[in-house]
Order: sequence, then C-alpha cells, then structure tokens
Amino acid sequence: MNNNKPAPNYIWSILTMKCPRCRRGPMFKNSNPYKKLSLSHIFNMYDNCPVCAQKYDMERGFWYGTGYVSYALAVAMSVATFVAWLVLIGVSTDDNRIFWWLGVNTFILIITQPWLMRLSRVLYMRFFVKYNPDYENTKPVEFD
Repeated sequence: MNNNKPAPNYIWSILTMKCPRCRRGPMFKNSNPYKKLSLSHIFNMYDNCPVCAQKYDMERGFWYGTGYVSYALAVAMSVATFVAWLVLIGVSTDDNRIFWWLGVNTFILIITQPWLMRLSRVLYMRFFVKYNPDYENTKPVEFD
C-alpha cells in the first residue's frame, strides 16, 4: 500500500459521485447530470470503476433499492426548504404563504431531480461497498 496517498474525503467523494471503494474513480460517464437532459443519459454509468475495477451493478435488480434513498433525499430536501421558508418568510393561516412554499418546493425538487437520482445511487452503493485504502492490492467486492 502506498502510504503517501491521503484518503479522499468521504463527503466530497459522495458529492462528486466517486466510487465508494477507492473514492477516486467516477461512477458516471458524464459528471454533469444536466448536460443531456434526457432520462436515458442520467444513469450512463461505467460497468466497473476505472481506478479500482469495482463492479457497480452488483447483481440483477441491484438499483431498485435506490428508490427508497431517493425518497428519503426528497423528504429531507422538503423539510429543509420548509424550515428555511418558516425562518425567512413564515407560515400563516391568514394568507397563502404555505401554498407558495409548496410551489417553490415542487420547483426545487423537479430541478434537482437528476442530481438527486444520481446521488441516491452513490449513497445506496455505499451501503454495500466500503472504502478500502488498500484497493490496489485487494479484489473488488463481489455479489451474485
């Protein structure tokens, strides 16, 4: 193992959508989910990590679980926008501010959906594949 290489930051590797095993290789062929705004291009992933050869599609139907992660991210984002709205603007039963929040929140969720869908895959993969600082000398995690 090369001790001169510092371990990549955990949070940064999630936000930049890097492989969970080495935290260096990209998971997606195009780093920008908004570049080609069609659903067929959002999930253009490598089969294996270009750096450590970790297989991304672990088994048949592996990515179905990302729906739960995506749902949790959408709920967390909605709670965050509600708290921000409550602190900055306030909620009242006397006017329509709550409906304005619903509209703004819906718009934010639609705009961030491509990124959230990718992020859910990155987070889901981390449930099954942990960081390995000695990834160069060990075999990738395998399922089947």
